[in-house]
Amino acid sequence: MTIAEVVPSLLSGLDVPGADNTLGLPAARRVVLLLVDGLGHELLRAHASHAPFLSSLPDRSIDAGFPSSTATSLASIGTGLRSGEHGVVGYTFEVGDEVLNSLSWTRASERHHDLRKTLVPEVVQPHPTLFERAAAAGVAASTVAPLVHRSSGLTRAVLRGSWFRGTAGFGDLALGAVAAVRQDRSFCYAYHADLDTIGHIYGPGSDEWLMQLEFVDALASRIAARMPPDSLLVVTADHGMVTAGDRIDFDTEPLLWQGVRVIAGEPRVRYLYTETDEVQAVWREFLGDRADVLTREEAVEAGWFGPVSPLAADRIGDVVVAMKDSAVVLRGQAEPTWNGMTGFHGSRTSAEMAIPLLVHSVTSV
Repeated sequence: MTIAEVVPSLLSGLDVPGADNTLGLPAARRVVLLLVDGLGHELLRAHASHAPFLSSLPDRSIDAGFPSSTATSLASIGTGLRSGEHGVVGYTFEVGDEVLNSLSWTRASERHHDLRKTLVPEVVQPHPTLFERAAAAGVAASTVAPLVHRSSGLTRAVLRGSWFRGTAGFGDLALGAVAAVRQDRSFCYAYHADLDTIGHIYGPGSDEWLMQLEFVDALASRIAARMPPDSLLVVTADHGMVTAGDRIDFDTEPLLWQGVRVIAGEPRVRYLYTETDEVQAVWREFLGDRADVLTREEAVEAGWFGPVSPLAADRIGDVVVAMKDSAVVLRGQAEPTWNGMTGFHGSRTSAEMAIPLLVHSVTSV
């Protein structure tokens, strides 16, 4: 069971045609889906005492899909498709002649270079969103997320069709989510980013991360306490996180450059767009048991991306490098922002891919 099945399962209870409840979730006329960025299932279980409300709900996990990266998972939330179908195949990936940063919708090497006009979000991800399908069926569909996301490329690509309410903090996120489901047949997707940010900087399980988890738990409990009758609060995440151990710097390892035309992805999962056939063998020998190094065809055959459409196939690197344990492949010069980070995600470990699916039903005031 994957993240792609969450919204269709919820919309089935709102009588949206074609939406199947494959996850067996309770039906309700008003639904809030709260996605907490970076809240891995294993992390939540390990630190349950810091999240008493969330930990009181039935313990269930699903698969975030691969890569276990924010833009990819949000695209699965918004479309009901896996990465091999919707085509948002990672944090950065090649689209035509550009390497797209799918979170900022900019050129990967130049964060100020806006690509929304040349890589039109509705073309890069052309599948109808579940919000569009819900709205067409008469459901009041809304998104409650940070103000800066309102017209972002990723929002246009994967969340279009919903009414957007921008937030500045916990308070308006909670109240905005509740207000969005006051009417009959309403669905709200609410997004909180800060736990992931804290995890990247200080590491998952750090004191700073645990304090943020306590705030997240309070946020969820406040939303639940204010929701109207016959409503449902569902809490999930986009991925988990690991603390980096072995750090390999691509920029200082000339052996790894040979035959690599473009390197994309992020430190826990790298896409190599190649000029020669020797790249896979070189990377396999260099990384050894620190990574799974597969060709695109091998990764597709192994089902890493789910069904793969022609739209997505060319965006996946010729070689896919999925890091194991806690190793990361950095680019010390070209991607300096990652150098000071502690927590990472994107690969295929259970710590990164297992996410919670927590359900709280409100039957009366």
